[in-house]
This record gives sequence, C-alpha cells and structure tokens, in this order.
Amino acid sequence: MLKIIPVPAFNDNYLWLFHRSGSNRAYVVDPGDARPVEQALEHYGLELVGMLITHHHADHTGGIDALQKGRNIPVYGPHSANIDNVTQPLSEGDRLSLKDDISFEVLEVPGHTLDHIAFHCPDEAVLFCGDTLFAGGCGRMFEGEPKQMQASLAKLAHLPPQTRVFCAHEYTQSNLAFAQAVEPLNEALKNRVEETLNKRAQGLATVPSLLQQELASNPFLRVSEVSVIDAAKKHSNREVTEPWEVFAVLRGWKDNF
Repeated sequence: MLKIIPVPAFNDNYLWLFHRSGSNRAYVVDPGDARPVEQALEHYGLELVGMLITHHHADHTGGIDALQKGRNIPVYGPHSANIDNVTQPLSEGDRLSLKDDISFEVLEVPGHTLDHIAFHCPDEAVLFCGDTLFAGGCGRMFEGEPKQMQASLAKLAHLPPQTRVFCAHEYTQSNLAFAQAVEPLNEALKNRVEETLNKRAQGLATVPSLLQQELASNPFLRVSEVSVIDAAKKHSNREVTEPWEVFAVLRGWKDNF
C-alpha cells in the first residue's frame, strides 16, 4: 500500500511525498519548495530517493536544486520541458518503475503548459496530475489551446472512477462556486459544496478527490452534458456543440469569474 503525505507549501500548494508502507524510501511530487519537504522527511523518518515533476512552473520545480544537494537521486520529468535538472525524461506511454514495486503510467496532458505530464498508478488507483485537473476545476491555459486542454482532461476522465486525484492546489472552494454558476441544479455538486465547506471550516484539505466525484460535479469534465452545454450557450450567446468549444467557453468564463 502506498502512503501519501500532503506537504503544504506557499499559500495553497500541495507537494506530495509517497512511500510504500513499511519502507522509509520516499519520493516527492512537484517539490516547489525544499524546506517543507525536508521537514516532512525528518518528521516521518523518510529518506528521499527520487523526485517526480509534472511541469516546469517554479512552484513545482523550485526546490529541486536544494533537495539534490548531498543526494544522488533521479529526477523524473517531461521530456519536452526546459528543466535542466531532469535526469530521466518521460513521454506518453512510458512506464516508470520505482523501488518497492511502485509503478506509474506516464500520460502527456498538455494545455496548462505544453510539457505537462501526469503520473497514474493503476495498482494503487492514484493520479498525480499537477495543475491539469483540480478538485472541482482545471488549470488555466498558459501555453496550450482549448482543444488540446479538453483532450487532456478527457484522457484523465477515462481513468477508473475510483482513481484518487492528487492535484497541486487547494482551489476547491472557489472552483465549486464557479461550478454552481454553471450547474445550479446539480445535486451532486450541492452535496460536494456542503462537504467542502465543512472540511475547510475544520482546516482540512479537500484533496485528494475521487475521479467519480469529478465526473459528477466538475464542469470541465462534463462538457458533453446537456446542462453544461446549455450554460455555455447562454453565457456565450452563441451555438456551441463540440466538447472543446464548450470547454473554451467555460475556461474563458472561469478566467473572469
């Protein structure tokens, strides 16, 4: 069984430490800041043996150099990224086999950035998706195009519904406020909003989420639903039919929400 530890950083980032139960060998996903990672390693008695990087933004890579000091460890990241310290570049379809019988499928999910990848562990029903898919939302398109980003989200949507989605930010509350503007009558969404408010009132994280929860309440994964299509048409005051067109309207709407 994988043990996955959230490491809060900056204002709203989550860095993720994981290790096999019974082993002290740990990996970190998207270490934007070295200090909280080092503190977590010490607290849990873990040894860092590798880093997994989803994309090149500084809040996901800023701690790599410091974490490499005094350690000879691999850094796994996207093959197309301008990240000098990636030692093991990865592409779509690659299988990343780590120590302690931990294995990930590599998925290319461009849109937020062109180099973005995600790490899917089928055996553990775990997805580390960086800033592509968020709880209740998705990342902004800083480099990609709507058709590309929507295809990436559709790829993630086809993973098993019990997949646990480990995204990189605590944006859930604001994401769900937008989702309710799109689908005010969605009962699954109403229940999720209440659950999220309760968690945040207690200072609890709202991630990971289950993919089946995203499919039921995240508008960016629901672009083929009639209610979402109708909301996009009404907001844009034009006909939209293709999923990527619906997505483009939603993303523009959310950017200015």
